[in-house]
Amino acid sequence: MSMTKKEQPAKDKPARQDIPKSGTAAARFPIVGIGASAGGLEAFESFFKAMPPDSGMAFVLISHLDPTHISILPELIQKKTQMKVHQITDGLTIQPNRIYVIPPNKDMAILNGTLQLMDLPQPRGFNLPIDSFFKSLAQDQGPDAIGIILSGTGSDGSLGVRQIKGELGMVMVQDEDSAKYAGMPRSAAATGLVDYVLAADKMPEALVKYTRHAFVKPRDPITKDEKQTQNALQKIYILLRTHTHHDFSLYKKNTIVRRVERRMHVHQIDNIQDYQTFLTRSEREIHVLFKDLLIGVTSFFRDPDAFAVLKEKYLPELLADKPEGAMVRIWVTGCSTGEEAYSMAISVQECMEKMNRHFNVQIFATDIDPDAINTARSGRYPLSISADLDAIRLKQFFTKQDNHYKVKKPIREMLVFALQDLIKDPPFTKLDIITCRNLLIYLEPELQKKLFPVFHYSLMPAGLLFIGSSESLGQETTLFEICDRKWKIFKRKSGVSNAKPILNLPVPASPEEASVITPPEAVTRAEEINSFKLVETILQESDTPPCVIIDEKLNIVYIHGRTGKYLEPAAGRACFNILDMARPSLKTVLASAIRKSAGMKQEVVCKGVDIEDNGGTIKIDLTVKPVPAYGAFRGMLMVVFKDEKKTKNRPRPKAPRKNDTINRLEQELQYTKENLQTTIEELETANEELQSTNEELQSANEELQSTNEELETSKEELQSLNEESATVNAELQSRLNELSDANDDMKNLLNATQIGTIFLDMDMDMNIRRFTDRIIDLIPLAASDIGRPVSHFATQLKQFHMVDHALQVLKDLIPREFEVESRDNKLFRARIMPYRTMLNVIDGVVVTFEDITEFNRYRLTAHRLSVIMDSKDAILIQDKNGAISFWNRGAADMYGYTESEALKMNIKEMIPQKNHTAFLELIDKAFAGKLFDSLETCRITRSGTVLKVWVMVLALRNEKDMTNGVVTIERIIPETE
Repeated sequence: MSMTKKEQPAKDKPARQDIPKSGTAAARFPIVGIGASAGGLEAFESFFKAMPPDSGMAFVLISHLDPTHISILPELIQKKTQMKVHQITDGLTIQPNRIYVIPPNKDMAILNGTLQLMDLPQPRGFNLPIDSFFKSLAQDQGPDAIGIILSGTGSDGSLGVRQIKGELGMVMVQDEDSAKYAGMPRSAAATGLVDYVLAADKMPEALVKYTRHAFVKPRDPITKDEKQTQNALQKIYILLRTHTHHDFSLYKKNTIVRRVERRMHVHQIDNIQDYQTFLTRSEREIHVLFKDLLIGVTSFFRDPDAFAVLKEKYLPELLADKPEGAMVRIWVTGCSTGEEAYSMAISVQECMEKMNRHFNVQIFATDIDPDAINTARSGRYPLSISADLDAIRLKQFFTKQDNHYKVKKPIREMLVFALQDLIKDPPFTKLDIITCRNLLIYLEPELQKKLFPVFHYSLMPAGLLFIGSSESLGQETTLFEICDRKWKIFKRKSGVSNAKPILNLPVPASPEEASVITPPEAVTRAEEINSFKLVETILQESDTPPCVIIDEKLNIVYIHGRTGKYLEPAAGRACFNILDMARPSLKTVLASAIRKSAGMKQEVVCKGVDIEDNGGTIKIDLTVKPVPAYGAFRGMLMVVFKDEKKTKNRPRPKAPRKNDTINRLEQELQYTKENLQTTIEELETANEELQSTNEELQSANEELQSTNEELETSKEELQSLNEESATVNAELQSRLNELSDANDDMKNLLNATQIGTIFLDMDMDMNIRRFTDRIIDLIPLAASDIGRPVSHFATQLKQFHMVDHALQVLKDLIPREFEVESRDNKLFRARIMPYRTMLNVIDGVVVTFEDITEFNRYRLTAHRLSVIMDSKDAILIQDKNGAISFWNRGAADMYGYTESEALKMNIKEMIPQKNHTAFLELIDKAFAGKLFDSLETCRITRSGTVLKVWVMVLALRNEKDMTNGVVTIERIIPETE
């Protein structure tokens, strides 16, 4: 990440000297939480090698540790730093210039600068200790919190990063190139909230610079000169509005100031005027500041008691008066990444289930952050949401997929996510509930007063307004009555005159304002349907004349009202291009208006356009305007047809006689029109070809991107499987020599199988060194038999000379494998291989026996099934009613139906009517007990061809010796010449 360059602190001056010591009146020192997992030991070592021992900071290390293993991480880190390293004990007070390491099998939080240990929720299950501690650190330290994510797999820490940033803290992430495992750093960086992305050994320098600026400089550096501050803020507002099209001037000044200060600390900029100049030169920093301003701390069922009251009391009251299947419309404003919107959907679903009723639920969730909307739209959340959702809700409403949870389809289809600026964009209407939680606290009272009338207008009578527990209506109590004072649930008052309706869909006044950030992910089918319903409602409310909505290819995607006077289907292949469907006299004007509106992104009106109608002419007003950026209609145009005046059609007057000059001019005009039409058609053809090529390229790009994502997901899955073992192996690297003998055994055991293993010495007698319990089934051994020659024992195997084979393996060092049979007719796979030490010295043999009786049976069954499937004859299985339950490849080739099609069919559909009786009688005989029969009959193929076939019928018997189906083997009877 780019940073303003500053002078390096002198090497002989400890960084800590500039930071107040703990215990003074200004007892503020940085507490840095560092999370790592697989590959974390290397990153910890690199980080602390470069960190000065007197930085004035305290470091708390959270790693994924095996709960059953005693961690030696503190000892290993102590070798790399002069700071004292402590393994955390409960209630330990944090001090600067110390390192604290989480112990195994414990979760941890921080309270007033002391570390509190707690038992893990699931000792051997899925835990996210980094997310847990970062959340606690953010709550305890506020803007002083610092979080660092180092090497690791999975996504632990990503939610914690959002918590720290929500409290105006600072976040660093190890860059992927230097991280041994990039899963955790990549996941954290993907939030878009990271301040620095650096190698572990480069982090200390940036961290010292940041803490010098954030902890030594005045707490509020930009409030010294109010006039200069206000002037600079105004310029920052203008820069943000110019580049993001969002106005933050009516947001609370303190909110803006705190976030600007935080960005100044990141870049070590001392005054707001310099930062404003820096913004002017860096468009990237403008968008980073914009992202910072949008940070919202959200979670599923935030304030769970508030949602419980809403679900148990007010939702049932609201739904009780609605008929079955009625529409329920809800608007979730400032939805961020969607957790609150999905919480509302789940609450409504649970309420409907409890009432045993069904309604058509439509939830509009909006925000100005396109990245947040894309996250919400995907419905994918990290596994750490299990901290906010109980097991029942997780199972009922989410599907666990790899390293995340995905919202199930019934809940997802309730929601439409869209970009919307609450301040300037039109509201939704006819709503039953509006939620605006924890957004109003960031807005000035002046703006709040403007929003409440909008909410009042948007709600249906007795509709509910649900706001945050720390928010209030202020002076707007005339519009809403209080339902629940504690949880801020209000009901719309009817008959209030000061509610300000918003009736028209605004069209941006300039190309700049019309700029819309198009999300990279396609709109889902559910959103498209809901967008159609939304626009239809708005058009009906505003009594809009007949109109159509067209996409960028000029294809009609939506029709409102009767448009038959203006448009008609073109002859030939079905086509919805508006220029192809337009009446001849309308095409030229319509094409020109569409080009102008699309190019200028503003409304174009053509008045008094003549069109032919039933032998006469009528005049219409033609309007083309951009559709506001709602759901599936983003970037489209609306074409409105309005009759200028309804009059009776007048027959055309007979054309007067024209002189030669007029005839010549008319002929030239007709020729010009024909040439123009030809040119237009050629241009349209060329445009279609270019569009087709573009679509093909886009499709190929999407396929490549999908393949890349699949490979990346597979890589992360494989890394996560080895996470705990990688951490333990790193800690035990210095002690591997002490465990070499055990590792020799384990290495060879892992090379063999865990079933029936015996280790033999390399002497001629083949003395027994060690064996597993399962070998006793084949060789009657006891613990006291270790050291005795294996040849002294009779085995349960037929004709297997184990000693001879073992000696041969020792001689040529070539492993051998046999299939041998036991006296009780079980089949085993015997493997004999040399026993190799860690130094690759041969020290005996390993003999393993694997029971493959069932495997062999399955292999034979699979072979038989393969023969049946690959048979060129058609082989079918059907029940007594004729339903087909098996269909081989021969049947597919013979009759043309695929297996999936055939399994949905009845055999009667393939039998000509004249052959029904004979074939069904044959089937009845099979079910009556006749095991075998055959006949000649006919079959109807998928193409309608009637084939003459020979059919052999075999009865299928179950374990009770009852016929439960029949097999038919069918072969085409060749036609005689």
